[in-house]
Amino acid sequence: MFGLRSQMTRAADAVSLLIAEGAGLHTNTLFNNRLSLAVAELFEVVSGAFLAHDRNYITETQHREIYQRAQQLARQINAFRRTLG
Repeated sequence: MFGLRSQMTRAADAVSLLIAEGAGLHTNTLFNNRLSLAVAELFEVVSGAFLAHDRNYITETQHREIYQRAQQLARQINAFRRTLG
């Protein structure tokens, strides 16, 4: 459990860190790249949630909440990516 929790925490942290890093870059192309990586890290969190649920580390309700929040955030990030051109 600890390894999975640690990996999920690192992936979740990477989402906000990549967005912050991208915001400090000088081109929309570079920012868009970091946003793409942030979405990939978000998918890693979701994958970890599936594993955690399958192993009975989290409840169905917890899994559903993680999945729904991640899905909403991915939509928001991708919508923002489209504004960058």
